[in-house]
Amino acid sequence: MAYDRLATLRHDSSKVVREWRSLYEGRKNSARKALEVIRSGYRVFMGSGCSEPQHLAQSLEERLPSLADVEILDILSIGKPRFTEGGYDQCRLKSFFVASATREAVAEGRADYTPIDLSDIPGLFRSGAMTIDVALIQVSPPDDHGFCSFGIGVDIVKSAAESARHVIAQVNPRMPRTLGDSFIHVSHIDAFVEYEEPLLEFGLPVMNQIAVDIGKHVAGLVEDGSTIRVGVGSMSTAALYALEGKKDLGVHTDMLTDAYLHLVNKGVITNVRKSLHPGKIIASFCLGSRELYDFVDNNPMVALYPIDYTNNYLVISENDKMVTINSGLEVDLSGQVCADSLGYEIYSGVGGTIDFLRGAKGSRGGKTIMVLPSITMDASKSRIVSALTEGAGVVTTRGGVEYVVTEYGV
Repeated sequence: MAYDRLATLRHDSSKVVREWRSLYEGRKNSARKALEVIRSGYRVFMGSGCSEPQHLAQSLEERLPSLADVEILDILSIGKPRFTEGGYDQCRLKSFFVASATREAVAEGRADYTPIDLSDIPGLFRSGAMTIDVALIQVSPPDDHGFCSFGIGVDIVKSAAESARHVIAQVNPRMPRTLGDSFIHVSHIDAFVEYEEPLLEFGLPVMNQIAVDIGKHVAGLVEDGSTIRVGVGSMSTAALYALEGKKDLGVHTDMLTDAYLHLVNKGVITNVRKSLHPGKIIASFCLGSRELYDFVDNNPMVALYPIDYTNNYLVISENDKMVTINSGLEVDLSGQVCADSLGYEIYSGVGGTIDFLRGAKGSRGGKTIMVLPSITMDASKSRIVSALTEGAGVVTTRGGVEYVVTEYGV
């Protein structure tokens, strides 16, 4: 239990650190045996995104038929759909962000979505407002001092592991060792399941001509030496690629993708003119390819922090010339932006949009940019409307956005 681990550390922390190897060996187990701690009625946190502990998730699926009323909590599912298909009446998946793997299940009422700013989630765990019985996480093997790295997924995982009654870790040698506030000591983990498998990868979205045109217009708004953050989607990704001609850009973001790596390789992202964490890319999690994971592995240029640090608007605002680029689904003539739903149907989530919007507005020389195509994909409807579609969620209020960019301009 979490309280037992902390009590042990307070009693003789130096001894625990010195003897971590025997502690680690004594807590190694199979996934099947480790998951026996899960009981009916438990809330189980699942590390998610590309850092999902796939072996533990598969083993949990096999255990579920013997349980009832299990709540599974994650931030984002991008792999195979889990816990939502037929036969999983014993559990309920609840996500803080909706993607393709869960979109249909949420729409049909087989899974739930909780709208929340990403920066607020760790506080739910630490305050006890949302207790966690078991946290299933994935980490790198321990270093010489007994510290495992959360690797490509620090985000809300660190706070979940610190707050859970039980922590079960899949130890995967393919998980990179990232630097920053990204470590957990073996004494804080109750069970270790050693299992090597490829990490999930997330490809860049296809960028059509409209996205490319939007990117060109965005590039005209971004000055040399700016610190940037872009949201998810082809429009935001195209905006990053359009910045190839810029100089000395910095990065402070929640999500790190291969699009940033492209600019690093081009010499565009140097971070040398950042006012906060100069010389470093600051992020919270990675969604990308193995090339990106190899880049962040033990790289002093990259530091991963929990989401309540990277997305804290006061921290963000310490970056001069902070530029945040988010994509929307619909905007009305008063400036209200819907970014998470198509009418009543949830499409994505609030994510870090508001966190970074507030931070950029407080930054010296900061800018907030919203990108979207002027029409829907089938060209049947304008995305710029007199009033938002009935049921559409207002993610960004009419006072929040400074620039709206379509393929026709700013």
